[in-house]
Amino acid sequence: MATLLYRLGRTAFRRRWLVTLLWAVILGAVGVGAAKAPAASDSGTSFMPGIEAQKAFDLIGERFPGSSANGANARIVFVAPDGEKVTAAGNRAAIGAFVKEAAAAPQISGAVDPFAAKAVSKDGSTAYATVNYKVEADDLTDADKAVLEKAVDQARDSGLTVEVGGTALAEQPAAGGSSEAIGIVLAAVVLLITFGSLAAAGLPLLTAVIGVGISMAGIMALGSVFGLSMTTGTLASMLGLAVGIDYALFVVSRYREERANGHEPREAAGLAVGTAGSAVVFAGLTVVIALAGLSVVGVPMLTKMGLCAAGAVIVAVLIALTLVPALLGMWPNAVLSRATRKRGRATTAADNGGTRWARFVLRRPVAVLVTSVVGLGALALPVAQLDMGMPGAESKPVSSTERRAYDALAQGFGAGFNGPLTIVVDARGADDPKAAAAGIAQEIGATHGVVSVSPARFNPAGDTALFSAVPATGPNDEKTQDLVHSIRAERAALERETGATFKVTGSTAMDIDVAQALQAALVPYLAVIIGLALVLLLVVFRSVLVPVKAAFGFLLSVLAALGSVVAVFQWGWGAGLLGVEQPGPIMSLMPIFLVGIVFGLAMDYEVFLVARMREAYVHGDRAPQAVVTGFRHSARVVSAAAVIMIAVFSGFVGAAESMIKTIGFGLAVAVLFDAFVVRMALVPAVLALLGDKAWWLPKWLDRLLPRVDVEGSGLARTRPQAVDEQPVSPDPVRV
Repeated sequence: MATLLYRLGRTAFRRRWLVTLLWAVILGAVGVGAAKAPAASDSGTSFMPGIEAQKAFDLIGERFPGSSANGANARIVFVAPDGEKVTAAGNRAAIGAFVKEAAAAPQISGAVDPFAAKAVSKDGSTAYATVNYKVEADDLTDADKAVLEKAVDQARDSGLTVEVGGTALAEQPAAGGSSEAIGIVLAAVVLLITFGSLAAAGLPLLTAVIGVGISMAGIMALGSVFGLSMTTGTLASMLGLAVGIDYALFVVSRYREERANGHEPREAAGLAVGTAGSAVVFAGLTVVIALAGLSVVGVPMLTKMGLCAAGAVIVAVLIALTLVPALLGMWPNAVLSRATRKRGRATTAADNGGTRWARFVLRRPVAVLVTSVVGLGALALPVAQLDMGMPGAESKPVSSTERRAYDALAQGFGAGFNGPLTIVVDARGADDPKAAAAGIAQEIGATHGVVSVSPARFNPAGDTALFSAVPATGPNDEKTQDLVHSIRAERAALERETGATFKVTGSTAMDIDVAQALQAALVPYLAVIIGLALVLLLVVFRSVLVPVKAAFGFLLSVLAALGSVVAVFQWGWGAGLLGVEQPGPIMSLMPIFLVGIVFGLAMDYEVFLVARMREAYVHGDRAPQAVVTGFRHSARVVSAAAVIMIAVFSGFVGAAESMIKTIGFGLAVAVLFDAFVVRMALVPAVLALLGDKAWWLPKWLDRLLPRVDVEGSGLARTRPQAVDEQPVSPDPVRV
């Protein structure tokens, strides 16, 4: 592997104009393809096939032609002025005028008058009207929304307080761009400090942006074929930028190091790609494994996001191996520091912060190990109280009309009114479908925890009915989850009595089913990605204990990150500092999402850091010395890479959407824990305690495993010796 990549680096350096032109052609081709490709949409795709709530949605779409189970809706809440009731003549007339005005919109499938539907609170202070659309919220035009907004404004002019819930007028999160821009600026500052050269800082940024551009254009070009969209590519954009900078950073850093060792530019580029490039390949493979492994979860959207992001990572790896050495060939000295260019030749630093820290850990490995494990373990404790769900209107700022509508309905009709259960009755097997539906509705209405049920509505064929059941508790209450299970437990008996069956769906039931399915998928997903990564790291490091240690450290960091997310976003500790107005359940996708991304990034740092230790050990250093050598060469760039990652992810913490804020915070703290606690403290402490045993591999396994030579030991035998090559004296360990 190292020899092949060494030759690739030298070739890219020599054929720099051809390589650069090829990447420019690729960027232009996918850009043209993206511009000409038809727009793609994820509409009509099941969120999670197999769960009951999704099956019920699909049944509604099948049995009620012309309507969409996911069609946009608006729930307009009317609150009378203090001392008045919505049933007063003037207020009633204003509400009636609203219903008439809203129903005139072309995409409306129905507008329900609150007085006809008995949607008035017992004290008469609050009423609501339901407006349903034939199309999904993303397909509503500005003209469609304007009709509803005009009707709402007219109702407000009458003196009523009018708030709008539902999806029709919900504010959509702003498209990504500002967060990425903040990340790029912070990354540029970190790179400039790390390298002390504008060219060295700019090169990783330039290649990362090119890689993200190719990846996103490719997603847009293939969107209509594979059902991809810009939303699907959000993860690809975020990770492509982060790993693109990091991979180029490691190659450039190794190039500067080889120049410091006295190698001429082309030879230094070949050595950089042959050594750091090998680490880039296997680090990229671990990220791809983690992202592609998202397909085992069973969520089509998550599968698409994972595969698109995996593609972006592959592009970043290819660019680091080819375009980076090509650009180094165009400016071979520009990436060196100013001091180096003035001297004409760099000097190899014998000591730095990395070596001093490594020696500190080697002197106190037990104390460092215990402190790291106990600290991360304490941060992980809140995971035991993890409550998964899908944050809704209750998590929005109180300044939003959706949140005010939510609060008004809860106050006027009860907490459960914001999370009604939709019951779809399949009466094809019943002798009397209407009687069967009525019987099921009556039994469900009598279930403990159900406040009310609505009249059943039949499809044109008369064999399927829909009605709603309002729980006594809120959507995120544990009692509501128990109620859904209780209703479903009655199905077998009711089917025997009536000959009809039913399914429970709606946003509340969907959230419950998704959370349970994702929770069940978490362990198999962990087993798949950790198992594959252990095999990969076993091949890379030719060690049994190093991969096990890497997996253990990852579990500690990801659990600590999840615990921090629970403490802030669910318990509310320090929530005000991050602008979290209403703590609540953690988004159902968050744990698997966090595990997948953090695993890939954690293995990145593991490969980059430990590969230098392995390289030093193979080239003759004793085990403690190898740890110090690895830190001397890699600690600074690994730290810089981690800071860049944290900067990119932290940019999303300022987002208005609770879900995006949670993801940004979770990823930022996970990288913080993994890079600076696990890789910088726990890893050297464990290796110090293991000594030579860390690199032990049974002889029979050594014969079976392929040799990939990530440490570049084969380069000394195959590469041409540079006339100016000089040996570098080892840095002795002082323990």
